[in-house]
Amino acid sequence: MRRFFDTNVLIHAYDRDGVVKRDLARSLIAEATADDSLVLSTQVLAEFYSTAVGRKIMGPTQARDLVRVWGEHDTVPHTADLILRGISLHQEHSLSFWDALIIQAAIDARCDVLLSEDMQHGRRFGELEVLNPFIAAGTHEPRAAVYSTGHLKGVVPKPRRAVSIEKMKAAVRRSR
Repeated sequence: MRRFFDTNVLIHAYDRDGVVKRDLARSLIAEATADDSLVLSTQVLAEFYSTAVGRKIMGPTQARDLVRVWGEHDTVPHTADLILRGISLHQEHSLSFWDALIIQAAIDARCDVLLSEDMQHGRRFGELEVLNPFIAAGTHEPRAAVYSTGHLKGVVPKPRRAVSIEKMKAAVRRSR
């Protein structure tokens, strides 16, 4: 399984305020790094650096080092052809232009899932499925809210452990 990570998931991995999201994001990144399923794009790497430094989540050196490390994994470059196909997605599906570029990069990389907090959970683009990793499996409630209230015990993993992508996909299929 190939997993494309949107910028927001990478940013959450270093956010000091959202502990549950941070731990889930870190777990997903570690899992994808370990099984070599991590896929990014040059757009995501640039957005990560700009956001991490701009929001003072980390200094420029640490952000650059993370971009270097993540860039060693499968990274989709933005070519003129990818941008043109992204424009088509933007126009045909009423997506934001920047989301369309990310979706097109994930499609080009033959990813199974696109992990993003900002796109419609469960939406499909051919074989690519968009999953919000911060939604509790089997619900449409944020994991952080479910976890903090103790609601739906057993559905939400303990902090530092993420629900597998396969379970998330199954939960989306059941909710349709």
